[in-house]
Amino acid sequence: MGQVLFRAVFIRCLLLASAFLICACSPKFDWRTVQAPQEGYTALFPAKPDKIERKITYQSQDLAQTLEAVKIDDDIYSVSSIYFSHQQAELLPRLLEQLESNLFHNAGVDRLTAISSDSIYQTSNQQRVPTKDYFLDFKSAGLSRQSMRVRWLIRPATNGGIWLYQVSILHAGSVQPDAKTFFSAEDRANFFDEFHPD
Repeated sequence: MGQVLFRAVFIRCLLLASAFLICACSPKFDWRTVQAPQEGYTALFPAKPDKIERKITYQSQDLAQTLEAVKIDDDIYSVSSIYFSHQQAELLPRLLEQLESNLFHNAGVDRLTAISSDSIYQTSNQQRVPTKDYFLDFKSAGLSRQSMRVRWLIRPATNGGIWLYQVSILHAGSVQPDAKTFFSAEDRANFFDEFHPD
């Protein structure tokens, strides 16, 4: 009887330990390569992203915008793509300036005082191109706080148009020790390192 009871308790403990180990080993991140041939890029997302397509109007011109994003805990990983036809290309500098200025204004900094880092991204054909990443802390009067790492890229499209990409991670909550260190951790840096436009 004692041996049977010991065996039953032992098996239950073993099953409980196995279940705990399986849960502990289940990855929070399920990294997957997402190919977006219509938007001209390949990206590594930490889970399957949702995709939203819409038309935006800027200076009486309709532009195609696509957003792919996924939320993991307090982080939103996203890639926004805006397509400019050859005839709309002159709109790109003004729209990019407006996007940047709105984001910097919301963070309470300007482009010159924002924390930034020179980076390199790699195109799908292995070309290495310099870029700049910005690390922003959004000031808030309330208890909620947000931080972001963002990168803007401009790439020619195969049909003579131009793509404007915004690659970003938005984090809800405080970051330790600072935004630049927080967003440079491997699980967040992978998202930026593995974004490859055509």
